[in-house]
Amino acid sequence: MTNEPMDQAEGLPLYLVVAQSLEASIVDGSLPEGAQVPSTNDLALFYRINPATAAKGVAHLVTDGMLHKRRGVGMFVNDGARALLLTRRRAEFATRFIDPMLREADLLGLSVQAVVRLIEGGPAAIETEGKGPAWTPSRSRV
Repeated sequence: MTNEPMDQAEGLPLYLVVAQSLEASIVDGSLPEGAQVPSTNDLALFYRINPATAAKGVAHLVTDGMLHKRRGVGMFVNDGARALLLTRRRAEFATRFIDPMLREADLLGLSVQAVVRLIEGGPAAIETEGKGPAWTPSRSRV
């Protein structure tokens, strides 16, 4: 479970904070497929929230097909949950970050290739279509 303070999720309903934290743990592998998810009481204690709110976050993931309940035992991560989350998050990444970045780059007169060079080389790589300094990628950046 990702140890993210509740104040970092300002404006987000608490049950979604719980759900997103569990999703992050599934994606990073700390909650592998088949693993048991902390109980709603444990989640409530961890986040200092009402158990009903924690249960709503878990129910959200059940509805999304990430978790399933084993009667009398608890909640478990579904097989394929990580792959499903990765696919969804990659699409969201493009929508939330890449599309706005490319729109802004276009406004600034930067080509896609210039943006790639900027990503590879960091802020020192800023170049305006041949009008800036010559640039060579830094080997220290990944």
